[in-house]
Amino acid sequence: MQAAANFIQGQMGPVDVDVTPTYKGRGDGSTMKALAWFGTNDVRMIDAPVPDITDPDDVVIRVTGSTICGSDLHLFHGEIMALQKGDILGHEFMGKVDRVGPNVKNLKPGQRVVASFQIACGKCSYCQKKLSSFCDRTNNSSLMNYMYGHRDAGFFGYSHFTGGFPGGQAEYVKVPFGEVNLLPIPDEVRDEQAIYLSDVLPTSYHCVVDTGVKEGDVVGVWGLGPIGQCVARWAKLKGASRVIGIDQVPSRLQFAVEKSGIEVIDFSKDTDVVKRLQELVPGGLDVALDCGTFHEPKTIAHKIQKTLMLETDVSETANEMITSVKKMGRCGVIAAYAGITNQFNIGALMEKGVRFIGNGQAPVHLYWEEILNDYIIPGKFDPTFMITHRVPIDDLAKLYSAFDRRVDGVEKVFVETQFSDAPMIGCPKTSRVDSWAN
Repeated sequence: MQAAANFIQGQMGPVDVDVTPTYKGRGDGSTMKALAWFGTNDVRMIDAPVPDITDPDDVVIRVTGSTICGSDLHLFHGEIMALQKGDILGHEFMGKVDRVGPNVKNLKPGQRVVASFQIACGKCSYCQKKLSSFCDRTNNSSLMNYMYGHRDAGFFGYSHFTGGFPGGQAEYVKVPFGEVNLLPIPDEVRDEQAIYLSDVLPTSYHCVVDTGVKEGDVVGVWGLGPIGQCVARWAKLKGASRVIGIDQVPSRLQFAVEKSGIEVIDFSKDTDVVKRLQELVPGGLDVALDCGTFHEPKTIAHKIQKTLMLETDVSETANEMITSVKKMGRCGVIAAYAGITNQFNIGALMEKGVRFIGNGQAPVHLYWEEILNDYIIPGKFDPTFMITHRVPIDDLAKLYSAFDRRVDGVEKVFVETQFSDAPMIGCPKTSRVDSWAN
């Protein structure tokens, strides 16, 4: 028991990265607005140094749009190990090129670009296959190596567990290996359409493709936040005959029915999700996809175990998926699990021959050009459907609290800076968090 507690608290090994800022400020002493973490449920707007070029492959961008993700709440709640006070958050962002290092030939100042949330070197064996999330060279966290046996790529704004890189909830960001980690965006594509190429669109697409959704499949989607809503739409585009979403948030369930055209289960009412699915789909689902979250246990047993730090993640959704799919069914996990869980139904997994697939962090570089050119530009997939609010960067700290409480149907928020263009027609106009969050 104590070993598990120590593991969860991150006490089983140091993080071999510098805890000081990983970028050099400009010589003129200029500062920028940025959102930084200072403790559990404590994020603050700060004045931070504007980053400068420190490596010949660097690119510095002026941020024109960032956002907040459900995975950011794991940081907000202090559930991700190796956070340091003052770490700048934010992993999904885009902007205009401000400065480039001497090795950068494909980008120039003023060019519009979107950043992948992961930082890839472009040269290792994984990067050569465009598996950017598995880059071997950009994350030196010994803690991740201890826990997983290997390291993911470095990620922007996601603690020293993923390399300690300052994130995109700021007015400027330094992008290492800028030639490979920034995608040029054509003028006809607006920021609201492009920003989610940074994470949500490749992540949701990867979940569907990697798990192997095919023509005629009946698909269950656990969690109907932005990832789950996008997954439902990708599954339909890939030919799924039915998509059933599972959630308990009324606004999400209503949106899924009215806007995404799928069936839904409200697990606050149908508490036995497996029984309800068996009624709806005799014989079982072909595919089950976990797009939820590890930090919201439903049962008393897991609530106690999390409180006592006997597990970091809960197995409830995984077990529901395993028992809901047909024999030889496929379960894909794109939800951001971080550590260990108890009561995992490994027996059913084995006996039913279930393919349980950890999708991993989505390799953005593998998909972002395809999604842009084949889906966004032709109008086959409109990412703006998920944007519920637009706020100025000054309101980011308040936004975290509102987002955590899910007030006013807040889901995907476009965060603007002094460098942003006016809102796209049909997208939310700028509002202040205090005007809609109680």
